[in-house]
Amino acid sequence: MPLAQEVPADRLISAVADYLKANVKEVAPPSWATFVKTGPHVERVPAQTDFWYLRCASLLRRLYVESPVGVERLRSLYGGRAKNGMANEHFVKSGGSSLRKALQQLEKAGFVTKLPSGGRAITDSGRSILDRIAYKLLKEIQKDMPEMGKYLPVKPQ
Repeated sequence: MPLAQEVPADRLISAVADYLKANVKEVAPPSWATFVKTGPHVERVPAQTDFWYLRCASLLRRLYVESPVGVERLRSLYGGRAKNGMANEHFVKSGGSSLRKALQQLEKAGFVTKLPSGGRAITDSGRSILDRIAYKLLKEIQKDMPEMGKYLPVKPQ
């Protein structure tokens, strides 16, 4: 069975976001999510209509790759360069509230757990969902590009 690390991240995140949007009722954007920037380094609110699901899917993948991770570490990972007018640009962390709320929703859905030592880790059910979606994506990639079959761990059917 292929791992979620073996598929392109952008395709995996969009597929997991579609899965969360269609099948998981616990994950839904809060009422304030359409009006709030994700951090001081961005100029506008997110333009995508399904931004919340993409962020939750991105968080799931991030926890899959490097678990356990706390909110402060995630703030650093999702941060960026802030423009300061005529002054030099500097790195700033992302906002923590949207990350925290998304992680709380993923906890309620059973995909993430909070560790007593600090931070959050992905659960077995979250890992299996990512692996199943990665398996489907690898099969699609092999159908689209048969020459990639010798590099991918899934045998074409």
